[in-house]
Amino acid sequence: MERLPTPPGERPNPTEWQPPSPGDRPDETDARLPGPACTATAVIDERGVVITWSEGARQLLGYPPAEVVGAPAARLLADTGSGTAPAGDQVTRQAAAGHQRWSGTLALRHRDGRLLRLSLLAHPRTPDSGTTEWLVVCAVAGPPGPPLDQALPEWTFTQSPCIQAIFDTDLRLVRANTGMEGALTLTEARMRGLQLPEIAPHALSEETEQLMRRALETGETQYMQACLHPAGFNREHGWPASLTPLTDPEGKVRAVCLTAHHRPQESPARQQMLLLNETSTRIGSTADISRTAQELAEAAVPRLADVVAVDLLETPQDSNAPAPTAGRLTLRRTAVRSTSGTTPESLTEAGGTVTCPPLSPPALALAQGRSALYRMTDPTLARWTAEDPQAAWIRQLGTHSMMVVPIRARGTTLGTAVFTRHQQSQPFGPDDLQLAQELTTQAAVSIHNARRTNRARTTTMTLQRSLLPHSLPDQAALEIASRYLPAGTRAGVGGDWYDVIPLSGARVALVVGDVVGHGIRASATMGRLRTAVRTLADVDLSPDELLTHLDDLVIHLSADDDTDAASEGAAGIGTTCLYAVYDPVTRHCTLARAGHPPPAVVTPDRDVYFLDVPPGPPLGLGGLPFETTDAELPEGSILALYTDGLLETRDHDIDETLDKLFTALARPAPSLETVCDHVLTTLLTHRPDDDIALLIARTRALHSDRVAAWDLEPDPSVVAQARRHATDQLGAWGLSDAAFTTELVVSELVTNAIRYGKPPIHLRLIHHDTTLTSEVFDSSNTAPHLRRARTYDEGGRGLLLVAQLAHRWGTRHHPIGKTIWAEQNLTTT
Repeated sequence: MERLPTPPGERPNPTEWQPPSPGDRPDETDARLPGPACTATAVIDERGVVITWSEGARQLLGYPPAEVVGAPAARLLADTGSGTAPAGDQVTRQAAAGHQRWSGTLALRHRDGRLLRLSLLAHPRTPDSGTTEWLVVCAVAGPPGPPLDQALPEWTFTQSPCIQAIFDTDLRLVRANTGMEGALTLTEARMRGLQLPEIAPHALSEETEQLMRRALETGETQYMQACLHPAGFNREHGWPASLTPLTDPEGKVRAVCLTAHHRPQESPARQQMLLLNETSTRIGSTADISRTAQELAEAAVPRLADVVAVDLLETPQDSNAPAPTAGRLTLRRTAVRSTSGTTPESLTEAGGTVTCPPLSPPALALAQGRSALYRMTDPTLARWTAEDPQAAWIRQLGTHSMMVVPIRARGTTLGTAVFTRHQQSQPFGPDDLQLAQELTTQAAVSIHNARRTNRARTTTMTLQRSLLPHSLPDQAALEIASRYLPAGTRAGVGGDWYDVIPLSGARVALVVGDVVGHGIRASATMGRLRTAVRTLADVDLSPDELLTHLDDLVIHLSADDDTDAASEGAAGIGTTCLYAVYDPVTRHCTLARAGHPPPAVVTPDRDVYFLDVPPGPPLGLGGLPFETTDAELPEGSILALYTDGLLETRDHDIDETLDKLFTALARPAPSLETVCDHVLTTLLTHRPDDDIALLIARTRALHSDRVAAWDLEPDPSVVAQARRHATDQLGAWGLSDAAFTTELVVSELVTNAIRYGKPPIHLRLIHHDTTLTSEVFDSSNTAPHLRRARTYDEGGRGLLLVAQLAHRWGTRHHPIGKTIWAEQNLTTT
């Protein structure tokens, strides 16, 4: 109800209706009528004018309709003395603006001047006129009657048509209503203090008690499909029951209430339809074959059968393969479900092996591909249960009828499902067999899809593992630890990868990449790109040049690939990559990235920060350059490279995730393997939705005692001097045994630099672990090529000699000049 403002410059008309204004402000009074209770109603149009005034409203506020209808409703509001519109008026304005139902308390003025604080409920409605009006209602109590606060809950409990009983934390009965007394034909006094299995010894009593205990432990309501009905325990025709934990004001569970809800009996056809509708979303909820088989068993028990066993073939029979014979077959019991808590020992549990003898019902169902319904008098069933120890449970339980349904999907035979009845008195009929077939078909499709998905996932995982490094190479520059976690979703394994590539001069390249998409295509593309990176790294390209060549490769792959594959990202478009080169001599790390997250650095003082690497576009877009950045890392720094799956968490925003990452990296750890574990356990609370590759490296340094360098004049006479420098240095390092080979290598490299290169010329020897590297730099960009010299050629034998003496050799280009290097393996010298 809205208080209408007086237009500017106008005074209220004294002849208009206004509530009386007594001299002294009366106290608020309770709104009660001398007669019986009633409801006061009023209708207010969108202008705030009263258009309807009921008799209950007249009795409540004292105004006849003639004095109220046509007047602003806001004038019924009492002035609270604050000089402003009441809070209730403001709420009403907001409700009216939004056309929403409103409820609240407002202070109204009675015709005799009394102030009444009333609880009102207002509903918006739109009549045929199209304008919005409000129906305001208020329930008004009559004279006080006998107290009902305590009697009503008691009457509700005892007289409810539902079965209700309350059990304490020891699961002993505390209260029972008349429905419970009638169901068990015992009075509350007889049952009080007893547990349900003591009151009514029955398998359903024990099952119900287990669910009550779970309700007490978890504080969550538990449900049963069928439990009690007015004739006692009956699973087939019982009422669905809920077991609700009862808590005190502090939230502590004090008891559990059993309530069995009445429902009218439905026709068998409708019950079957409802069961199929319910199971359409319950069967096959995951890609887990065992779970799907169990969901089939749970759907059929107890509403269709008393016991269900699902057995699957180890190798499904394809439609193109020969049909299975009725001979002896071996299956894997995948799921079992029974109405009773205990089962005979002869009933093989889930996970066990079941062997079906020739001409047994399961063997016949698989061979013929048809379902079958049996009575215990059937000779085939009688012979099977008598001769096969694994089928003895059927007779031991007192089974009177059985159904065997082959599990088939898309021409593939997967196994069998066995349905039996021993508690339900009605034997299986044709309608039951049709229902069992439809349930089994639902499960068969899900199992078939799950097998195919699992097979594809296994193939992808095998391919992925074969393409990822099986062991990290030995090198002196970095201590390395790594982790790879495949995605846990149905999308399958992705194309994340990492690599560690030893380079010349004791340097090491670190690579982390993420191919768009999932499955075999993504893994195959990952293998292509990883091989390309290794090839380009072997040429000693700088990080930005390597990514440029990799970008061109992805563009070519996408052009050669078909449209569907390219749309899935299988050609690599959108792939991200980070390439870093660490030099232990200078302790410099040179990096470039293509759309990949930046690496994190942990200093020896445990400070954590991201390296500022220009992002660059993802691979395959083309046209945009990649930039490098160079950072000097103190010895003992930790470098963390990862794919974006590590940061994509469901329950945290990115800022919180980054804080967790920094905390995990800064946490002291005895080894890098522990650092990897800290990162994954801190950031992951579930199976990742995307693949995760994590590479952790701790920097080492080659100090001056392992590196020797000399500047050489561009004169042939310095070749002998270079050999002496090398021989003297090897003697200082205790490597005299390698002096002869090293002299030959140094002599050839220096001679080539003087003859074909440009000054300045530098010679450098690096000794790291079991490797000796000889490097010669000159400022010419002309690279030498290995060739076979003819008989009378005077040149062309130098590099051939170096290639024969060295473990490997190559050329490393710089912005100005080049370095020719050769590595010797000291263990074979």
